[in-house]
Amino acid sequence: MGLFDVPVTLINPDDRQRAITIAMLVDTGSTYMLLPPEVVAALALPIREQREAELASGERVLYGVGEVRVRLFDREYANVFVAGPPGCPTLLGAFTLEAFGLAADPVHERIFPVVARL
Repeated sequence: MGLFDVPVTLINPDDRQRAITIAMLVDTGSTYMLLPPEVVAALALPIREQREAELASGERVLYGVGEVRVRLFDREYANVFVAGPPGCPTLLGAFTLEAFGLAADPVHERIFPVVARL
């Protein structure tokens, strides 16, 4: 699968003045959105719980999890994020894409609307 970035606006759900627009790597192999510590700190996002996750290497890790508002294509929804380790990429995972009714087209490096499956 090809890798590509899309611009995403992230907003603190408790303080809408704290918002940034960043390029996020579309990763349909990742379940959740992954944010590096500097993004979590810049938005002052609270960590609500610790959750075990499995990396692509099979290693199990414990990361903080919280909520962030996500704006894509003039639509906005609350979403779960995982607070990653220093130096990690910003990943836009499958959970966020599905919440917005979007799919990835790696050949044309875009995300596009799809019909929801119920």
